[in-house]
Amino acid sequence: MSESSGRALQPGRPSRQPAVHPENLSLDSSCFSSPPVNFLQELPSYRSIARRRTTVHSRDKQSGTLLKPTDSYSSQLEDRIAENLSSQSLRNYALNISEKRRLRDIQETQMKYLSEWDQWKRYSSKSWKRFLEKAREMTTHLELWREDIRSIEGKFGTGIQSYFSFLRFLVLLNLVIFLIIFMLVLLPVLLTKYEITNSSFMLIPFKDMDIQCTVYPVSSSGLIYFYSYIIDLLSGTGFLEETSLFYGHYTIDGVKFQNFTYDLPLAYLLSTIASLALSLLWIVKRSVEGFKINLIRSEEHFQSYCNKIFAGWDFCITNRSMADLKHSSLRYELRADLEEERMRQKIAERTSEETIRIYSLRLFLNCIVLAVLGACFYAIYVATVFSQEHMKKGPATLRASSSHPLSFSPQRCVFMRLATICVLVFSLGSKITSCDDDTCDLCGYNQKLYPCWETQVGQEMYKLMIFDFIIILAVTLFVDFPRKLLVTYCSSCKLIQCWGQQEFAIPDNVLGIVYGQTICWIGAFFSPLLPAIATLKFIIIFYVKEWSLLYTCRPSPRPFRASNSNFFFLLVLLIGLCLAIIPLTISISRIPSSKACGPFTNFNTTWEVIPKTVSTFPSSLQSFIHGVTSEAFAVPFFMIICLIMFYFIALAGAHKRVVIQLREQLSLESRDKRYLIQKLTEAQRDMRN
Repeated sequence: MSESSGRALQPGRPSRQPAVHPENLSLDSSCFSSPPVNFLQELPSYRSIARRRTTVHSRDKQSGTLLKPTDSYSSQLEDRIAENLSSQSLRNYALNISEKRRLRDIQETQMKYLSEWDQWKRYSSKSWKRFLEKAREMTTHLELWREDIRSIEGKFGTGIQSYFSFLRFLVLLNLVIFLIIFMLVLLPVLLTKYEITNSSFMLIPFKDMDIQCTVYPVSSSGLIYFYSYIIDLLSGTGFLEETSLFYGHYTIDGVKFQNFTYDLPLAYLLSTIASLALSLLWIVKRSVEGFKINLIRSEEHFQSYCNKIFAGWDFCITNRSMADLKHSSLRYELRADLEEERMRQKIAERTSEETIRIYSLRLFLNCIVLAVLGACFYAIYVATVFSQEHMKKGPATLRASSSHPLSFSPQRCVFMRLATICVLVFSLGSKITSCDDDTCDLCGYNQKLYPCWETQVGQEMYKLMIFDFIIILAVTLFVDFPRKLLVTYCSSCKLIQCWGQQEFAIPDNVLGIVYGQTICWIGAFFSPLLPAIATLKFIIIFYVKEWSLLYTCRPSPRPFRASNSNFFFLLVLLIGLCLAIIPLTISISRIPSSKACGPFTNFNTTWEVIPKTVSTFPSSLQSFIHGVTSEAFAVPFFMIICLIMFYFIALAGAHKRVVIQLREQLSLESRDKRYLIQKLTEAQRDMRN
């Protein structure tokens, strides 16, 4: 210690220096110079490091210089901040206001010695950052359903709030998909159809093919009953079949403008690829963000408690109602943390007999579930085949049979709900590509039953979308609402008390909207306006579910953490996207396109428009594309990607080890501070005595 501090700590001298309180301590270089090594060796951090390095005879240990106190923390921090003042804002540093003002004065002093060009760059950088902050604040006020979701978070916790945020994400995703399809496919057709621009349609040139493959029977326009319009509206047949809602309406080769020709088949295919690629990238981006938050919170559970208790409050809140909502939100988050801690403790306290009994019961239940799922899949296949062969109507009641599965776990519900779509698509594909006569040899598909099979698949997806929406509304209005009335006004009946109020089950509601989104992805190629219908559907579902949560349902007694919920939602959505990409890829690349409708009547498959377009490029560009898509390029590229992946895995492992060391260092620093405060308190007590 320095002489002044040493004299202050001598108990025998009657000096009248002011008392030093622990809260006024600061590790400044002006207060401490080189302390004696013996005192530093008493710190808990030194003892911990010395115990770990008992087998290592290093010179640092022998000389007692494991800790280097000559440079204080504040001086090092000041030097580091002074170096980074030009690139980072002072807001990023955990300093008090006086320190930030002093550093700002240093920054302004340094500005005087810079050139005019450097000064202009710094001022422009500050102005640009300030503009981005203001724009970010403005966009938060324009966020969709911002106040509603905040209110739900305050009243019911972050788990239910994550469901409505996920629903908002699907609304925005479908809106962007619809805008892509509208700009690439619908807009050129509408501009030409209504003569807004000086353009004309280019009809598909006639190609030598069997006349039987080009037959497309049109629905009769005779006497139509009034209820036929309702049936057509629900099933997509009749007057809707000939509109721009379905694939068969776009039976043109392109649009000829004044200066160029717009290739509609290529744009139709690229719109589908672009929408799927955008969905994949957007979902992966949000999943990675949620996974990082979930990984950080899962590493240290005590850190979550400390962050909520000591740093969870927003001091910018001035409204009483918003403060109450923030109180409720923090309370629900703490409940979720305590519930997870209770479950971990319960699992840790299980005996071996209980573990064997639980796993045996799970094995038995999984066998029963697999049997039930197999029966359901077979029933779906039989119902689809029967409806296609006899009634020529889509599975309008199929969604009703699978809308409320048994009370399974979320993993089983995911498997059942999404597997029903796979069984349906498989059954439709088998009926399209198989026939009893020679029609499949002539046209490549069952032209007798499916003259325009793309439109009919689009009608199936349209039916599923509409009936899924109707069932959600019907269950809310005619099941949940009467149940709420019975529980409220007939509470004396024991049967109604046992029935209870409907619980707002987050996994079931999420699987419902993921089911609808998977249908939208599959049907977007066969029905270009289906994303717009899905957008309107999810908007209405948001208000219906909000009303149901507030007035007819009760929140789940088991609290959900928002980070876990968001990652689970996006993972299920990613599975649904993969299930949608598989049948679309097969139908585009393998199944022959319809010869009676659509923009691909002159192509054997839909994918053939890509090689045809590439053949029109210059020879050098063709060689480059063929080289990039060849196996000679794919194998080295795959090996390089694997090496990069292994490098990032090793880098992540190194970062994880560094994080562990930093956490240990923080723990040791807290113990050192506690030790120093204890020593200073003892010294003050000795001085008073």
